[in-house]
Amino acid sequence: MKAYQISKKTDTRQLAQFLSSNSQVILPMVELIESSQLTVDQMLENLGKATLEAVLLISAAGVAGEVHQGKPGGSIVRHGSQSGVVPLSNRKMRVQRPRLRRKEGGHGAEMEVPAYSAMQRDQALGGKVLDTLMRCVSTRSYQKILPDACEAVGVSKSSVSREFIQASEQAYNALCERRFDDLDLLVIYIDGMVFGERHILGAVGIDAQGYKHVLGIADGATENGAVVTSLLETLVERGVKPGVRRLFVIDGSKALRQAIEKVYGANNPVQRCRIHKVRNVMDHLPEEQKEYAKFAMRAAFRLEAGEGTKRLEELAVSYEKRYPSAAASLREGLEEMFTVSRLGLPAALSRCLVSTNLIESPNSGVRMRTRRVTRWQDGMMVLRWSAASFLATEKQFRRVCGHHHLWILQSALGRKPQKAAEAA
Repeated sequence: MKAYQISKKTDTRQLAQFLSSNSQVILPMVELIESSQLTVDQMLENLGKATLEAVLLISAAGVAGEVHQGKPGGSIVRHGSQSGVVPLSNRKMRVQRPRLRRKEGGHGAEMEVPAYSAMQRDQALGGKVLDTLMRCVSTRSYQKILPDACEAVGVSKSSVSREFIQASEQAYNALCERRFDDLDLLVIYIDGMVFGERHILGAVGIDAQGYKHVLGIADGATENGAVVTSLLETLVERGVKPGVRRLFVIDGSKALRQAIEKVYGANNPVQRCRIHKVRNVMDHLPEEQKEYAKFAMRAAFRLEAGEGTKRLEELAVSYEKRYPSAAASLREGLEEMFTVSRLGLPAALSRCLVSTNLIESPNSGVRMRTRRVTRWQDGMMVLRWSAASFLATEKQFRRVCGHHHLWILQSALGRKPQKAAEAA
């Protein structure tokens, strides 16, 4: 009959001593950890905190020898134990770690346990903290979502904030340094977001295969001519060169429209967002007139370009006397409400090209990930959060609807469709 040693559930020290005494059970793991081939998290999932402390004991024994009675004979001796912290991928764990010292003592006699040093080199914490915050967890509630298992020690609010600042700065720098020299962009969407009292301008592109790419962000509104021009000039510097025709889909800002012509030339077709236009017109109408205006404009957008423009002009005439500002808003950029209609594209593709809804999707992902932030300290903080949120949202991007019809858009833009180019 085998004898078993039973200890209290909370007494991990006895279990650690037992595992270290039976080192053949986990010795391969010790070697893998010391060589950084096995992550601490993977091991802890199976064996828990007791195993972690046992690894430290075994690693110490590899340096100072086994614990034994009498005077130690080696040059490195044990010197009790002390509390330590091991960073995991999404939290920190407090452990009891052995202390090692050189027998002769003196300055610099303290030695690290090899396995503990290897665990300290794990740099995954910052990235995991960033990922956790991007899932809408504020720094105040970060501790609440950490697992209770293994007596995990939650990272403090200030530590999480510091980790996130560093990680989000890296995300912002990575976005600003992206190159697009080899990317064949057919469509560029530009729209703005509001963070408290600050505005951020974002640009997303669609390549010839229908994949979406976050191109860049800038601190400012679409109505700020200097900001939008600077954003476009930055895209040029990073590889989105003028000289080829692209379709621009914008929110209707006059400053943005002028910046596109200035940086990329007047030859590029521009589609004004129909959803923004409906909202803008409705803002100038009394409540009882809004529904009619919305349905009339949507009906006109379903018509071919000439007929649709005619119907909206008639609507503007009906508003001239009673609601002149609504009439002016309706007529502003009216021809560019039907740019995509004039290109003769299939309905499956046109639907995503007549509004900025495509960029609104990542924008909503950014808002979701930043909604817990109640105080924006400065523009750089907004840029960091926006960049990190945009890049996190980009991972869920899908190909644009109707992407298999993009060759028709290429042809309409006067560019050789990719299939034909490949065959040539």
